[in-house]
Amino acid sequence: MATLNLSRSFPSVAGWNSPCQKFTQPTKPTISCSNSHLPGKFKRPYTSVMIVPTGVGASIGGFAGDALPVARTLASVVDCLITHPNVLNAAMLYWPMPNVLYVEGYALDRFAEGLWALQPVHQNRVGLVLDAGIEEELCIRHLQAVDATRASLGFPVVEYIVTDTPLLVEKWVDLKSGQSTGRIKHPDSLLRAVEKLIEQSMVNAVAVVARFPDDDTEDIDEYRQGMGIDILAGVEAVISHLVVQNFGIPCAHAPALSSLTLSMSVSPKSSAEEIGYTFLPCVLAGLSNAPQYMVRNFESLEKGCILASDVDSVILPIDACGGDGALAFANARRNKPLIIAVEENETVLNDTPDKLGIEAVKVSNYWEAIGVIAAHKAGIDPDSLRRNRIKNIRHTSSFPSLNGNSVSSARLFS
Repeated sequence: MATLNLSRSFPSVAGWNSPCQKFTQPTKPTISCSNSHLPGKFKRPYTSVMIVPTGVGASIGGFAGDALPVARTLASVVDCLITHPNVLNAAMLYWPMPNVLYVEGYALDRFAEGLWALQPVHQNRVGLVLDAGIEEELCIRHLQAVDATRASLGFPVVEYIVTDTPLLVEKWVDLKSGQSTGRIKHPDSLLRAVEKLIEQSMVNAVAVVARFPDDDTEDIDEYRQGMGIDILAGVEAVISHLVVQNFGIPCAHAPALSSLTLSMSVSPKSSAEEIGYTFLPCVLAGLSNAPQYMVRNFESLEKGCILASDVDSVILPIDACGGDGALAFANARRNKPLIIAVEENETVLNDTPDKLGIEAVKVSNYWEAIGVIAAHKAGIDPDSLRRNRIKNIRHTSSFPSLNGNSVSSARLFS
């Protein structure tokens, strides 16, 4: 029996082999992520990345789309916002933002490392994979939700497939890190289903719905009260990572769950998951125009794709700076983006900028963070907006001369 575990190691992109040739040979024309109606057309678009890791109990972004208001506000300030499904997904709810790129977490890490580029599109052909372990009535509910998005919102979902065997999802909390995690026992079944959709239906984005075991009462009650961690999120990331790693196309996951009993005291942060039978609408909205992923090479540069070097700022929780993507941005040698760490958004992690030696602007909350980004976009030192933050300019005591001897800065101006 094949088993997929969160601890598995991903192969390098250089050794990646995919049946989906579009990953390396895209045909879509270049599309600017910038809002053309904005002033300052002689400046390049200002691009920001917003990260809230999945399954780590983030105070903002650890529930049912509760970081979406931050993303909406940030998108109104920057020209292009790159973020991931955990930020934008809100179960039955979503919000269309033309300058926001919906990028799966594994792909976002590869993008940050400079290995992959992002190619914006007008539209994707979205395929749907349903777990064979989903009960008939629950399966019908999901298909009705898909048809509703196709008829009422025009989403380009072209075909669905059922896996040839139940995926058998397992989930748990890592006692050492406090993060939610898990595995699927039949990953090969999922990969066969995705491959068939790509080959026969020519899809270039995939939504996956796996049957999840129903939550323990204690865990779900805590989450519904806006506390604790999302017990489903960790293994959801495992599922989408598997598809993106193997096929190089956008993917996002929605869990299939039994209906919850009515509760009179649900936190607003968790309420988006209380109002329907499925979480698919937000996933399909994101995938319908998610950017395609390209290995960074001369062709991707010719296509005008978005690169990690185009990113101007990165905003993330204060103690969640240790992920692959965050570290890659923080350690960039060229065009290093401004790193903004938000103190109010705490997680179960302890990867702070100070601990990791990362140069970052620390802010109390997202109000301040967006103000910093607005100043940065305007070409203004954010410290100049604060009282007594601008000190006398520092000077270098000496300059090296051509013969290797030092020359005093005072002598240069005598």
